[in-house]
Parts: sequence; C-alpha cells; structure tokens
Amino acid sequence: MTGQLLSLLTPLALLLFVGFADLCLASVEEDEDNYMQEMLTRERYNQVRMPEKSISSTANAQGEPKQKPARKMPKGEMGNDKKTDKIPDSTKPVKTPNRKIMKNKKSTLKESNIISEGVAEFNSMTEECPPIGLETLKIDDFQLHASSTKRYGLGAHRGRLNIQAGLYEDDLYDGAWCAGRDDPLQWLEVDARRLTKFTGVVTQGRSSLWSSDWVTSYKVMISNDSHTWITLKNDSADLIFSANREKEIPVRNIFPLPVVARYIRVNPRSWFYGGSICMRAEILGCPLPDPNNYYHRRNEVITTDDLDFRHHSYKEMRQLMKVVNEMCPNITRIYNIGKSQNGLKLYAIEISDNPGEHEVGEPEFRYTAGAHGNEVLGRELLLLLMQFMCLEYLSGNQRIRHLVEETRIHLLPSVNPDGYEKAFEAGSELSGWSLGRWTNDGIDIHHNFPDLNSVLWEAEAKKWIPRKMFNHHIPTPEWYLSNNASVALETRALIAWMEKMPFVLGGNLQGGELVVTFPYDRTRSQGVTREQTPTPDDHVFRWLAFSYASTHRLMTDASRRVCHTEDFAKEDGTINGASWHTAAGSMNDFSYLHTNCFELSMYVGCDKFPHESELPEEWENNRESLLVFMEQVHRGIKGVVRDLQGRGIANAIISVEGIGHDVRTGLLFLGYFWKKNYVLCYLTST
Repeated sequence: MTGQLLSLLTPLALLLFVGFADLCLASVEEDEDNYMQEMLTRERYNQVRMPEKSISSTANAQGEPKQKPARKMPKGEMGNDKKTDKIPDSTKPVKTPNRKIMKNKKSTLKESNIISEGVAEFNSMTEECPPIGLETLKIDDFQLHASSTKRYGLGAHRGRLNIQAGLYEDDLYDGAWCAGRDDPLQWLEVDARRLTKFTGVVTQGRSSLWSSDWVTSYKVMISNDSHTWITLKNDSADLIFSANREKEIPVRNIFPLPVVARYIRVNPRSWFYGGSICMRAEILGCPLPDPNNYYHRRNEVITTDDLDFRHHSYKEMRQLMKVVNEMCPNITRIYNIGKSQNGLKLYAIEISDNPGEHEVGEPEFRYTAGAHGNEVLGRELLLLLMQFMCLEYLSGNQRIRHLVEETRIHLLPSVNPDGYEKAFEAGSELSGWSLGRWTNDGIDIHHNFPDLNSVLWEAEAKKWIPRKMFNHHIPTPEWYLSNNASVALETRALIAWMEKMPFVLGGNLQGGELVVTFPYDRTRSQGVTREQTPTPDDHVFRWLAFSYASTHRLMTDASRRVCHTEDFAKEDGTINGASWHTAAGSMNDFSYLHTNCFELSMYVGCDKFPHESELPEEWENNRESLLVFMEQVHRGIKGVVRDLQGRGIANAIISVEGIGHDVRTGLLFLGYFWKKNYVLCYLTST
C-alpha cells in the first residue's frame, strides 16, 4: 500500500517541482524572459546564419536617398561586429501627403507568413492606412512594451514619433525608447487591442541635444496572442527594412502586403555606429470592425458637423475660402494683408453683418494660425471654423448669429504659407518636428517682432513713466524699421495689419502642445530662462486663457498623458509664457505693448501635423473653445470719449486705477475705446 502511494506521489512531486521551477524562472527580470522566448523561436543571433535577403524595392523606405544594390555593412556600422544582416541604402523620398491613396504594389510575401485570420478578406484593400495613434496619444502607455529599457525615462512609453526630450534630459522625460542592451534581440511592441490591418511603420531616432542614437534597419513581427510571433518575409528570408540615417527625419516603410494582427513588434537589426538602440515610431494601421471592443468605443469621438475634414494646399485653402464667401456673401469678405517671401498672398476672411465696415461699439477680434508653417492643425481649425460659422448662421443658430452681428471677426489661417507648403509636400508622418517651421528665409515669425519689453522695463527703471514715456503704445524702434533688419515680410505684413485694425482680442493657434500661454513671454530678469513675469493685466489674461482651456475637451483633464515633458493640466491648462520658456520679441508681447489688443497663444494639439483622419476629433476638441474665447471679446467696458461739442477725441488715454497699462481711443473711429476691466476708468490728457 505504501509503495502504491509513493508511486502515485512521485509524478505529482515532479509536477510540483516543475511548477516551482517555472515560478523561479518567472521571478527573473522581465527581459530575461524575452531572451528565452527569442531563443526558443529563432536562431541565436551570434550563430552563423544564411545571409538574409534585404527588403525589396516594393516595400521601400520613404524619406531617404535612392536605393542602391544590397551591400554588406562595413565592420562596426551596425553597432555589433557579429551581425551579418544585409540592408540596402535608403530610397528616394516620395511626395505623398497623407490624404493620397497608395497604389497597389507587387510583392512576393507569402500568405503562409501572414496571420491567417481575416487576411484573405483584406489583401485586396490597398488604401493607405492612417497612424494608429502613438503620436496623438490614442495609444496609451499601457499598450507599449519593450524587450528591455535603459531607464524609465527611455521606456517604451517614450517611443512615440516626434516626442521631444526636455532641455535637461532626466529619468522621467527623455526623447525615445532606448533598449537596455544593444543586440538584435531587442524590440518595441504595440498592442492595438483589436485586430488591425497593419500597413507600415514610421521611425525616427532619439530626440536629444547630447546623444546621437538611431536605428538603421529593423524587422517587423506580428502576433495575435503576444506569444507566437511571425516575421514578415520576402520569399523565404526575413524582410529587413531600411530605417534612419540621422535622428530627426522620419522614414516610412510600407509593407508589400497588409498584415492583420493585434500585436506588432519592431525588431532593430542595426544601429548607428557609436550610438545605441533608440527609436521613436508610429504604426500605420486600419482597425477592423469590432463593435464589441470596449477600448474602441470608450475613445471614439464622432462629429455631426458636415465640414471639409482634410488638409488643404495653398490653392485648396484659397478655393475653400472662396466657397465660404459665395455661400455667405452677406456676412463674409476675403482680403489679403500682404505677401510671403515666395509671393503667396496672406489671405484673411472677415465675418461680420457688415463686411468691410467697422461699427462703433462693435469689437474687432482676430484668430491667426500657421506662423510656424508645420503646425497645421490651427490652420485647418480656422478653415473649419469659417465653414461652421457660415453654415450655422444660415441655419439660424442664435449663438452664431449674435457673434456675427455683434462682432467683427477676422480669421487669418496661414501666416506662413511658404513653410506650410514644405510640410504639406512631405505629408503628416514625414514632415517631422521642424520642416516648414520657419519662413523661406529662415525666420521664426512668432518671435520676430521688436522687443518692446526691454524698452518698457528700462524706462520703468529710470522712472521715465509717465513723464517721458507712456506705459502703452510703445513705438517700434527705428532699427527695426530699416530695410537691413532681419524682419520677415510676413512679420511686417502682420504689424501693418495690427496697426490698421483696432483689434481688442486675439488668439494665435500653434501646435505641439496642449496649453494656452499669455504674456509676458519674456522674463524680466536677465539670463533667466524661466520666471513668472506677469503683465499689469495678469488677472484678465488668466481668465482669458482659462476660458479657452477649460472648454477644451482635453486641456484641463488631470488624467491625460503629457504631450512631451510638461504637465500643464496641473495648472488648469494655462501658463504664463515666460514661466514656460523665455522668448524675446513675441507676437503676444508686441500686441499688448504696441496696440490695444490682448493676444494669447493656443497650443491646440500634441501632434503638430495630425493625419487628416484625426481632424474630426480635433475639431470636436477645439470647437467650443474657439467660440467661447471669441465671446470673451464682449467682456469689459467700452465707450466713446467726446469733447464738449460731442466730437470724438482721438488718442485720449484711458487709465484704470491700480492697472499700470493704459489704452487709447482710436484714430480711425474717433473717441472709441475698449478696456477689458470692470473698474472705474479715468480720462487723462493726451
């Protein structure tokens, strides 16, 4: 009996022993598990292997020079002398703005190498799929995994296309995913949380002022369960995709055929000699229909507005503005304020019940966008806004009718059309972080205005105010007006426009963040990069900023992920410009110190150039904010200063007790003024 019992217990003991052994293995560091998985499913990287065929010309890298015949990488170029992968040179850039349809391309990729579920049904679908959302943060941090990590700030959650590192790189916010070891067993994984038709990958190197790290080639693997992985192949060999040749310019690779799966991995095979395995990436994919998917339903945003949701070239923008004008001729007027360096006109549209006329008591409002040509979301938002206001006015929307009848609204959607055309030609995924930011002659328009802050603060220090100098309408320095000054044509056109129109309130739409900034944008202390520097009207600016941020769908959401390195949601989605980073000669400071207009900057999205499939959601994110901010132009007090004969007095100074910044009555509209404070005003001598 004892012997039988022992014979039954022996197998059980062995099973328990194996189970405990598995538990022990599970306690080892996570990246050791990844090594075991790779060793079980693939040949070890340091064994002698058959040469791998490089990616065919049908699955090419877009954004780099023309492809040459496959060559063996020089010793050390791949970062590891033992590696034997062959990769081709990168291929010629392809001009493919993201709204264009990709043509079907031949491929020898066998169906046996693609996950079978649903793939036969979708092989015939050749349209280009949009990004699945690493850059726009639709893919959250929990959906990103990696084989190993150098440190937390270089974790998988930082491997997002165009993510930016801080000036001082730290353990929280660095500019890429970087592997903990530099060998070909590393990978960056994305869980799409549903079956997705993957069509391509876009990669960048690490955003860093101090390091040079990027991947030069990689493989792609797919899975439905995250355990069994299939590598994309070309005939019988693994596909090797050419990647980056420097760290900033994105490179896109389109797969020979779409592949359907839930998980996708990018497996770096070679990297810059002297650098490390570091990568920022975006995955191109179309989610397959799945109405029962909780994650999809939770994040889905649908708009009911029937608008033109796409990116517009310069000609298309001009045509769209013309269509709006033809639809609403009684409330719109198109005009231009000047020309760009390349001779493109800077078109604006006016929306008012009496276009072309200023009515006393009716405030002037402006929105501008595209001072940085590659920050295109603001441009498209203004094009959507003019369509929306026209349609809603025609349909009898009382809110819009009140705005149109009581306000003179000016929308200038493209301040820097030359820069935009450069970014538009590359497309949303390939334009990168800076292509098209500057004017054609290399000037940053938003920071190209005269530095009037220094003039004012020096006068205050010398106690010249108000005897020798006023605290408002500070004149433009003579050196700035000379023909030899480094002033863009676009900037000069903006200044002339600001001086001509008696604007009361303005907002310039920018991109790459989710925050509203307000003056001052320059720190008062010399040599300080960040410092709270409020204006005399700080409480008004804070309210104006909050009016936009609080009505945005995401800006004040404390649970949202930061775009790059700053958590602005903790500050209600607003910040004093100088306390973020100092900038002399900003448009906001100039507008406040040189005119009667209060100007703020709205950073309307983490992604400067979102794919056009994202535009409906971005419109929903910003629509209410755009309207609410415009409505703030009616806050404050307004009136006309007249002499004893009832005639308006031009250049009368309006002072508010306790506020060290005055305004003046208009020259064109004699005696008219607007002051954004609910306190007693005093008339002083001119």
